[in-house]
Amino acid sequence: MTEKIALTPATHTTPPAKFSHGVKKGNILQVAGQVGFLPAIEGQAPTPAGPTLREQTLQTFANVKAILQEGGASWDDVMMMRVYLTDVDHFAEMNEIYNAYFEAEGLKEAASARTTVYVGLPKGLLIEIDALAVLS
Repeated sequence: MTEKIALTPATHTTPPAKFSHGVKKGNILQVAGQVGFLPAIEGQAPTPAGPTLREQTLQTFANVKAILQEGGASWDDVMMMRVYLTDVDHFAEMNEIYNAYFEAEGLKEAASARTTVYVGLPKGLLIEIDALAVLS
C-alpha cells in the first residue's frame, strides 16, 4: 500500500485547521485551494500579495506551483484546476492573466482541464485555485 504524504513547502504556514496544503499518494498529487498569500514569515499572519486580481492571481499560481514542486510535480503534470472567483466581473481579466502565465511557463504537455466557479472568500481575497496532478 502506498503511503499518503502531506506536503507543506517552506513558503507556506501550517494550515489553520486539520488539512494539508497538498497530499501525495502514489502518482496522485492534490493541491488544496490556495490563495494569494505572500510567502510565510515566521511569527506573522498570512498577508495577501496585494489588492488587485493580477497580484493575487500570480501569487496564487506561485503558491500552487510550490506545492507541486514539493511533491515532485510540475504544471505539465496537472490534469485539473479549479479557479474560484469572488466576482463574476473578474472572469475575463483572470483568463488574460491565466493565459499569459501559462504561455510564459512554456508547457510541454496539453493544458489542464479547468472549471471556474464563483464563491465567497474571506475579506480581501479575490481568487482561490486548487489542482490535481498525476505524475508519470
